[in-house]
Order: sequence, then structure tokens, then C-alpha cells
Amino acid sequence: MGQLEGKTAIVTGSSRGIGADVAGLLAAEGAAVVINYRQKAPRANKVVAGIEAAGGRAVAVGADLTQAEDSQALVRAATENFGGLDILVLNASGGMETSMGEDYALRLNRDAQVQLLKNAAEVMPAGSRVVFVTSHQAHFINTTETMPEYEAVARSKRAGEDALRELVPALTEKDISLVVVSGDMIEGTVTATLLDRANPGAIEARRAETGKLYSVQEFAAEIAAMVTADVPSGHTEYVGGAGSFLK
Repeated sequence: MGQLEGKTAIVTGSSRGIGADVAGLLAAEGAAVVINYRQKAPRANKVVAGIEAAGGRAVAVGADLTQAEDSQALVRAATENFGGLDILVLNASGGMETSMGEDYALRLNRDAQVQLLKNAAEVMPAGSRVVFVTSHQAHFINTTETMPEYEAVARSKRAGEDALRELVPALTEKDISLVVVSGDMIEGTVTATLLDRANPGAIEARRAETGKLYSVQEFAAEIAAMVTADVPSGHTEYVGGAGSFLK
């Protein structure tokens, strides 16, 4: 039996990339997983099929996290399909898209994160864990400049982290813990690709500065590990390259 046998997890933005890998790792430890996607149902269904083929349990749920009713539906999917909700991995983020409106980054990276956590906390039992995924560029934006192309997204993600941390006292009363995982640029992600397109050479420059950038699989493993890590609520786990930000 895995460490998460009998538990249920929601992983937002899990139809591909980091979220999909996190979902697979949690399922391998026994958790039933709600795979969240915004538009690409076939991609999400493929993640579900992979988990089920390995003997796990999963369901794909389409939900635009910026829509209140979709946020509520995502939580209902966990309780209706698997009987509860014990783990919430807030992985979905965005804001570099040019077609979603000027305020999209803030709506997704702050407002939607807070709303989903509040919805989830209503059904999560004592001992549950919430993991918020961010980047060093966002986590340290108040003290370290980032690329101009990423600044608005970074500030919106930092605003989301701050808003989630404000909920820690209320979560503590319910014995629900919040952990933040902050990573450097991750090889192969959509954000890294968009940044390198907007600022050619940005990824290579960061790789040269740090000596190594984590792969999607490596970063996903670090996130999954924090679901069961013995750390206090409010803990920040730095994954790769944080030294240059902490100076």
C-alpha cells in the first residue's frame, strides 16, 4: 500500500506537464486523483487512462478556475467520485497568454487560487495538505527583478501566494496545512518556452547561472514529496537555484 492509500487529491492544471506528472506520482502512492483541465479534454483523458492502466484511480474534470461555478464543480467531483478530498495541489497558473484579457493573470493566479482553496477547505478533513506551486521569479519578485516579459505574471503569482498565506490561521483551525513549493525555470514548460520566445536566450542564460535547471519530471517529484513532508504550515520549499535569490 502507498502512503496515500484512501486519500483523494485535486491537481489543477494536470492535463499535461508538471501537473500531469504530479498526478501520476500521487496516484502511484494510492491517491485517487481529479485531473483538471480548462479546454483540452483528450489530453486530460490520456492522463486518466495512464493512471488507470497502472492500477490507479482518476477522473478528468473540465474547469476554468476563474469561474466560481467551475471551481465549486471541481471540489464536488472529488467528493462525488471518490468520497472526499484530502490533498489540493494548486499547480495551474498563467498570464502570458495575450488573448485572455489584461487582468487574466491576477484573476487566475490570485483570485482563482483563493476561491478554490476556500471551496476545498469546506470539505477537507483534519490533516489535509494544500500545496501551492510557484516560481523563484514570482516568490522573490519584491526583492529581485525578473524579465520584463514575466513581471506582470510574477507579481500576480506573488499576490496569490500572499493571499493564500493570509488564510493559514483559518486553515490551522481546521488542521489543514499549506506548503509553498518554489522552483526555478523548468526545462520544457510552456512558461519557459514563451519566455525564451519573448526574450531569446533567457533559458540558456539562467541555466548557465545556476548550473542546472530542473526537468518537468524532477520538479514534479519535488512537489509530490511535499504532499506528505513533515513540515509546518506556511513552509516554503525551494527547488533549484534559490541561492542567487536568497543572497
